[in-house]
Amino acid sequence: QVQLVESGGGLVQAGGSLRLSCTASGRTFSNYAMGWFRQAPGKEREFVAGISWSGGGTRYADSVKGRFTISRNNAKSTVYLQMNSLKPEDTAVYYCALDSTRSYSIAYAPEYDYWGQGTQVTVSS
Repeated sequence: QVQLVESGGGLVQAGGSLRLSCTASGRTFSNYAMGWFRQAPGKEREFVAGISWSGGGTRYADSVKGRFTISRNNAKSTVYLQMNSLKPEDTAVYYCALDSTRSYSIAYAPEYDYWGQGTQVTVSS
């Protein structure tokens, strides 16, 4: 079993920044790909960013490219999402997820088998 705990969400004005963290416990974190997803009210959960086991491979949704950066520290079993130039449309609950079957990340949520509880990000205009 894996437990994922997110932190760092909050309320920020448009143009501001937030850094989300997700710490894992219960399994060897460093072997597996991690992803960040988000879900806004009335919308489906969508992929935001993913990172390979080593951190050497990353991928992003087009909507966040150039503004968000995913990274990881395997020694701390933690993955981060640095969010800059935030927009009101970034408002959502953000979830981190672990794919225990892959070392590289994919954008397909059903393939991730462990999820955190989510952290709310609200961007005001």
